Amino acid sequence: MVKFPEAAARLFKNVFVCRKCKTKQKASIQKVLKKQIACKKCGCKSLRPIKKGK
Repeated sequence: MVKFPEAAARLFKNVFVCRKCKTKQKASIQKVLKKQIACKKCGCKSLRPIKKGK
C-alpha cells in the first residue's frame, strides 16, 4: 500500500480509532495506554491503533 517509510509514518504513526464511533485521532501511545485521551466525538476512552491493511 505505502511505498516509502515517510508516508507510512505520516499515515499510521500515533493514529488511533475509537472503538465506539470509529473516529480517527492522533495522540501519543503513552497517553492512550494511560487512558488520558478521550474520543473527540463521543468521549469514549477505548481507542485502538489504526489497521495498516495489505
